[in-house]
Parts: sequence; C-alpha cells; structure tokens
Amino acid sequence: MKVVERYILRRAFVVFAAALFWTLAIVWTTQVLTRIDFVTSSGQSALAFFELATLVLPSVIPVVIPFAVAIAVAQTLSMMNGDSELVVISAAGSSRLATIRPILLLAAGASMLSFVVDNGIDPFARQRARELVSTARADLLSTVVQEGSFRKIDEGLFVQIAERLPDGKLGGIFVADSREKNVDLVYYARDGAVIDMDAKNVLLMSDGVVHRKTVGASVSVIKFNSYAFDLSAFSSAASQIVLFAKDRTLGSLFNPDPNDPVYMKAPQQFRAELHRRLTEWVYPLVFALIALAVAGDARSHRQARIHPIVTALSFALIVRWLGFFVANEAQTAPAFAVAVYLVPIMASAISIWFILTLRSMELPVTWADNAAAFVRRIGDRIILVRHRLLGHPVPDVKGHS
Repeated sequence: MKVVERYILRRAFVVFAAALFWTLAIVWTTQVLTRIDFVTSSGQSALAFFELATLVLPSVIPVVIPFAVAIAVAQTLSMMNGDSELVVISAAGSSRLATIRPILLLAAGASMLSFVVDNGIDPFARQRARELVSTARADLLSTVVQEGSFRKIDEGLFVQIAERLPDGKLGGIFVADSREKNVDLVYYARDGAVIDMDAKNVLLMSDGVVHRKTVGASVSVIKFNSYAFDLSAFSSAASQIVLFAKDRTLGSLFNPDPNDPVYMKAPQQFRAELHRRLTEWVYPLVFALIALAVAGDARSHRQARIHPIVTALSFALIVRWLGFFVANEAQTAPAFAVAVYLVPIMASAISIWFILTLRSMELPVTWADNAAAFVRRIGDRIILVRHRLLGHPVPDVKGHS
C-alpha cells in the first residue's frame, strides 16, 4: 500500500471509529433508560440491568456500521477536497484507485465486522437477554419479598409486602387480583410466607380477609385464618424461553428443525431472516461506494449546493429504508426474497457507474434549493423570535429594521 493510501485509510478509520463509538454510546444510553423498569418491576440487581442493556448492542452494531462508513468516507474526502489534497494527488499522477483502494479496504473490514457480529455474536446475545428476562420473571420469591412496593406478578395481579420479619416471614401482605372479568379480589393478611407445597410455589397468608367485588353487587368480606395463593403457574410459564427466527444462529437458519414449534408456525420468517443475514453485511461496502460516488471526485463539491455528508447520508437512508422494507415484506411474501438481494446490488451498480463515468452523485437541484430555503426560513424565524423576546425592533425578511 502506498503512502497516500495509508494516509487516506488512517484518516477515514479515525472518523469511522469516532462515528461508530459515539453512535453506539447514544444508542446504549437510550437502551439503559428504556430498561429501567427491568430493575424496578422485577427487583433485579444493577449488574443484571447493565448486562441486559449491553446485550442489545450486537443487534444495533450491524445497522450502525454502514452509516459510520458513509460518514467516514464522505467526511474524509470532503475535507481532503477542501484542502485541495485530492487535486494534489491527482496532479502528482496518481490514479483514482489511490483514493478508492483504501476506502474499499476500510469498507471490507467493516463488512467483515458486521458479518461476525450479526451471525456470531448477536444470536447468542439475544438468547442470553431472553434468559435474563425469563429468570427475572420466574424468580417470584425475590420479586414478592421486596418491601414497600407493588410487584406485578401477572396481568391484573399485584402483590405488596409491607416488611420482612426476623423469623423469615412476611408482614403486611396485600394482593390485588383482577384477572377474572368483572370480578375484583383484594386480599389483606397480617403475615405469611412463600413456601414449597407439593412441589409448588405457594404464598401462604395468615390472619386476613378477602374483599370480593363484582359488577352490580356490593363488596363481600370473608375472614380467613390461612389462605394459600398458588404462584407456581406464573413461575413455570415465565421460565419458558421461546427463541424466534432473529434469535437463531446462522446454522439453525440454514437447517432448521422441522419439528420446532416456532418454525412450524412461521417457516417463512426463518427464510426471510436467513436472506437478511446473508445481505446485511454488504451494506458497509454499498455505502462506501455511495460516498465515493458523492465525494470521490476532486471537483465534485466545488459546485455542490449541499454538503457531501448530507448527500451521502440521504442516499444511504433511502437505500437502507428499501432494504428494511423488502426484508420485512419477505417475512410474509416469499416473492420479496429476491428484492432483499436486488437492493444492495442495484445501489452498488448505480454508484459504480457514477464512479467509472467520473460523474458526481448529487441530490436534485430542486431538493437543494428547497433545503436551503427551509434553512433560511428557520434562521429568519429565530431572528424574529429573538428580537421580540428582547423588545428590539422587528426586522423584515430582508433583515432591515
């Protein structure tokens, strides 16, 4: 590899790594915020909470990598063009391959990373995440004995424990059960305990009352000395782990078990997921070609109306949306399976045509004009609002007061 190629590769890789890191950091933060209820509703530890949030990242990385490549290539070539470095490289006798080779090398490495994460890490991360959620739901003992807060055991079933007594019993038990239609049951008990009875998890309540309320009838109150509330059904149901097509390894998608209940119910989803796995990893290469077609020409953005990053990301978003659309439709319509492969192939072919013919891929002029006009209108409105808030004379649209 020539010196200039190593230089371009190094600059593009730095931007790619930064874009990937900060995007994943933002995504991880949002996942942390959306999964706070995992701790509050199930009583799990902070370690399990952060583990679950981290296990989401392998699902996001293959989606983010292509856009990080597009940003890196467009930004690097745009800056080099602005500093006239691309012109100097061309004037020194170097061919366009000196610019294209390092970009394709970066994209190839990103594609390999995407393939490994999507097919080697993500399925196991998804399975582990389902195990964590299942364990949290099945661990009813740790859920129920949390003091001073309501715990949702099932849809329409809530339990609250006032305190844990020194002898291991539970004090101040409250159970609200509205699972049966038009019937509300409320249990109050002075104390109780979660015990194993006939191989079942049972909440045994002592010295309490049951309030029963039905539609159109008054509340009936029944006192009891002891009452056993069966929890085993919820524990066993919650502990079952169901793996869908997205949770399976590449090998199991190629050769699914014909007796698998999930596969028998939706075999087309397994085939659609296989097609998605076989094409997802090529998008970094596709987006690199798009960015090269947009910003690879030394003269391309002297006359450009929109920044190359905006143009490259706009085309990339269109292509990725088409990819998501056909992959989603392929889950129910087998005819869309061909389109899953055609989208990246056609996008690559169009980009290569622009590169080989020394043309610059740009957004339509009307789009650029409309975007510029929109930005100007926003700027004018900001100026008007600022002047009104400060009590200054309001300027007209041309900036005259």
